[in-house]
This record gives sequence, C-alpha cells and structure tokens, in this order.
Amino acid sequence: MAKHAVLSSGAKLWRSLPCAKSELRLELTLACGQTFRWRETADGHWTGVIGGRVWTLTQTEDTLWYYVYTNQGGAGGGNSSEDSLRAESVTASHHSEVEAEMLRDYFQLHVKLGDLYKEWGAADSHFKKISDIFTGVRMLRQDPTECLFSFICTSNNHISRIQGMVERLCQALGSPLCQLDQTSYHDFPTLSALADSGVEERLRDLGFGYRARFLQQSAKQILDTHGPQWLVGLRNVPYLEARDSLRTLPGVGTKVADCVCLMCLDKCEAVPVDTHVWQIAKRDYKYTSDNGQKTLTEKVHRDIGDFFRKLWGPYAGWAHSVLFCADLKKFQHLKEMTSLKQPQNEEEREGECKGLKVKREFDGHEKKKKPKSERQKKAKMSIKTEEV
Repeated sequence: MAKHAVLSSGAKLWRSLPCAKSELRLELTLACGQTFRWRETADGHWTGVIGGRVWTLTQTEDTLWYYVYTNQGGAGGGNSSEDSLRAESVTASHHSEVEAEMLRDYFQLHVKLGDLYKEWGAADSHFKKISDIFTGVRMLRQDPTECLFSFICTSNNHISRIQGMVERLCQALGSPLCQLDQTSYHDFPTLSALADSGVEERLRDLGFGYRARFLQQSAKQILDTHGPQWLVGLRNVPYLEARDSLRTLPGVGTKVADCVCLMCLDKCEAVPVDTHVWQIAKRDYKYTSDNGQKTLTEKVHRDIGDFFRKLWGPYAGWAHSVLFCADLKKFQHLKEMTSLKQPQNEEEREGECKGLKVKREFDGHEKKKKPKSERQKKAKMSIKTEEV
C-alpha cells in the first residue's frame, strides 16, 4: 500500500522553494483554523489537498519542501520499483513549475511577511511581544468554494469538530484522489454536487445538523442566481461589496463573510470578529464600546474591525490572524517554552544574591572567597548558562 512521503526516505522525488521559517511556519499556518484539511502525517510533514492534488509539505530553516502524489505506487518513496520511481521523477519534473506556482499562490509568498511584522510591531507593542514567539503565521489564498462551505460549517463549532465535518463532506461528495496509509483523500465537492436536492438529508445523516440545509441552499442559490464563477469573481470587487454579497447566502453572517473575504478573496483588510477576537480586543487592547455593549452586535463587529484597521493598516486581517493563532490553547506551550528560556532580569538576579547572602549569615559562616580571576570566570559561566 502507498505511504505518505517523508523527506528523509526519498528526497530526490521532492521539490523545493526558498522560504525562511520567519516567512512561513507550517505548523502554525496550517493548524490555526483558517483551513481544515491538513494533517500532520509524520513529524513536521503536513498532507492535504490543493487544486485537486494531494501534497505533503515540510520545511527546513530556509526551504519549503513539497511532494505531489502523481500516482499511488510512488506515494511513499519507498514501495516502488526503481523504474517507476524514475518515471514519477520525469512526471514531477514536467509539472514542477506549475506546482511551484500553485504553492506560491496558495501561501501568497509574494507578500514579505517579515516586513509586515516589523510595521505591525512598530505600531503595536503588544503585537511585537507576541510576534517574537509566533513568527511565520501567514494567510492562505484558498479555493473560494472550499473556503466558503468550510466556514459555513464553523457556526457554533470548534476546530477539531469542524475538521471532521469537512472531511466527511469531502468523502461523501468529493472526487477520490488517492489512498495513503489507509487514509483516503478526496477533492472538495463542486458547487453542483453541493446543490443536489438530496444533499441536505445526506449531510444530516452525517451529523451536520442545521448546517446541512445552509450548505445545500447556498450552493443552489449561487448556481441559480449568479453562476459557477461568481465566487471567484468577488476577488475583483471592493471588500465591503464582496462581504455584503456573501451575506445574502443562507448561513453566512458577518464573521463568516469576513473569513471568506480574508482567506480566499484577497481582502487583506477584512478582520473577522467573533467572541474570541472580541475578548482579545478587550483584554489586550482595553477596547470598550461606546455604550458598553455586552453582546457582539453588528456595530461592535464594525467598530473592532475599524479599530484594528487603524492600528495595523491595509493588512490588518493578516495581523489579526497572528494574535488569533497565539491565543489558541493548542499553541500555549510555545509561550511557556519561551518564558522558560528567558534570562532572569536584573531585579530577580539581585534578589537571589541577597537571599544567598542571608542564608550564609544564617548558617554562621561563609565559604572562603576564591581569587578574583576565578570568581570572574564563574560569573561568566553563570551568565552563559542562563542565556542557554
């Protein structure tokens, strides 16, 4: 059976793009809730679907590595004959530039994230503190159909459950692509497949609840009223017009519309606001609405978005995603690890020294002082130890 590719077991079949981790960190970008179809299939290796193809991605400090599965026989880089490996290598070479461009577009690698981080950090001291830990969080440019219908599933939901729902949606209505390590990969369903009259009942049986109706009705409305190219066409209209157009669809409120605008329609200024982002605004930015609103109204949504757009500028939605990622429970260990590595400040070191002096006096004796040169060496060693 074909296996998931691993860079160390078949590097010749992989392709690469120059990309520093400061510009992209896969483990943050692919798991922070903007997409729901990527899985870590080996240590640091992420497998998912882009453009009707199954990919495995991994990275080193300055390189983004990718493997595209062109047939099941060569999927693992270790179960195929030498001849089939050569044949797959030729095929990969033929398509390599197309695939490289797909990847550049998906991760929007033309956007210099390091420069944006500097601008946001200069304008916002809280962002600066967070961004030193959460580098490389960037916005994806997803397929509009996949992005819209995935986010319709997010209503009153959490990331792990949304992932399961989106996967079931693809398995039920999407075209099969390949099978790796007993995992079947499917393309995202087409609008026509989603709009079929029997879809609602089928999805209710799969646990989608009231969202099943929204999925089927939104797809049908798009095809009946606008046509199959309408969603992609929203990339070419202003942000507010695109958002208001999306809000005419069943199951699409302001927050979902903003997510779609930001994550697939090139509206970098869109700031999706839910109760989570509202809490960040109140807790970390002391944001308060004029009339002390306690529920997330349309006005509060608009005001918070305007607040962050004024603070961060035209890529405010990208900056928002960094703070959103940093606030997820699954990534709190990164903050804890960083705090453990922080050297003690001067007051803490002085306090420890005073405590040591008191202990010596309490014991009634002090150790004989060492020659000055030895004391200096020991002090230097101590400082180096703290910095590690």
